[in-house]
Formats: sequence, C-alpha cells, structure tokens
Amino acid sequence: MRVIAGKARRLLLKTIDGLDTRPTTDRIKETLFNMIQTELPDCRFLDLFAGSGAIGIEALSRGASHAVFVEKNQKAADCIRENLKRTYLEEDATVMVCDAVTALKRMEGKQETFHIVFMDPPYNQELELEVLKYLETSSLIDHSTLIIVEASLGTDMSAAVQMGYQIQKVKTYKTNEHIFLTKGEQSS
Repeated sequence: MRVIAGKARRLLLKTIDGLDTRPTTDRIKETLFNMIQTELPDCRFLDLFAGSGAIGIEALSRGASHAVFVEKNQKAADCIRENLKRTYLEEDATVMVCDAVTALKRMEGKQETFHIVFMDPPYNQELELEVLKYLETSSLIDHSTLIIVEASLGTDMSAAVQMGYQIQKVKTYKTNEHIFLTKGEQSS
C-alpha cells in the first residue's frame, strides 16, 4: 500500500497484520480521491475507524490542512503514527486512540468544523449509524461537510435518510461501496 498523489506520493505505508482492518486498495483509494480532489485543499479531514491511516494520510498528502485519525486498536494507532512519520505528515495530524463516538464527544466544542468526514467501520454492525446519530446535532459538522461511508455492498442507509442526511451519490465497487452524504437542511 502506498500514497498515490501529492507531497508524500509513492511512499509506502505499513499495515497491521490480521483481519481486524481492511486496507482500502490503491485502486479504490485513487477513485475516491479523484472524486473529492477539489474539496481537499486546506480542508480539515476526519478519518474515523482509521486502520493504518491510509485515507487520512492521502488527504494530507493532497493538501488537507489537518487530519484527525480515530482508531481504537492500539496496534493500528501505532501503525498510523509510524506512517505519519514515514510520510513527514505528523505535524498536520492528531491521532486519537478510542472508539469513534467517544472521540467525537471529546472533540465537541474544541475543534473547528470538519470539511470531510470519512469512516470505514467494521461492516454490517451499523456503527456508521451510531456516528451519524451523534453527528446529527454536533458542531463538528455543518451542512457543507461531506461525509463518506465505506460500507459493504447494499448497506441500508435508510436510517441515515430518516435522520435527515441526504445521499449525494453512491460509488459501487466489486466488494464494497462509498456512500456520500451531507447533513440535510434544517426546516424552520
């Protein structure tokens, strides 16, 4: 696995052994970042369920001003730190070792709004819905924040729509999909 583009281009990233993480393939990562490239310069990026940190590191490499990595597995968090050091991007990053909702609660009121939130939770456990439920009333996102959920094929996001999120698009791959969401406009 490597950084595809930007200032850390071609640098190899470490992953952790085992099935606890599913690194996003270079091909899928490249497709994703081609889709969001115009949103990246100077953005604040949140990488939830970060694994090796490859997605947030790619965002930093391509111009994000800061990235917060949230990963509850200590070995994976250590891997993120090592990858940040390898890519010389550690100065623009924060690594939090805890579950996603705990991290959001800790950041509430202490962080500027994120421009992009990416999450790649374990599939079919509805953890993305727990995060979206929290973000529904959070100051960490606003109506312009792009939320991207990496999920198994056919993941039911109707509960997110019922919460008021709008599905902007879905990009389907062979084994998974990216669901692009924004917070719906509040009615007055």
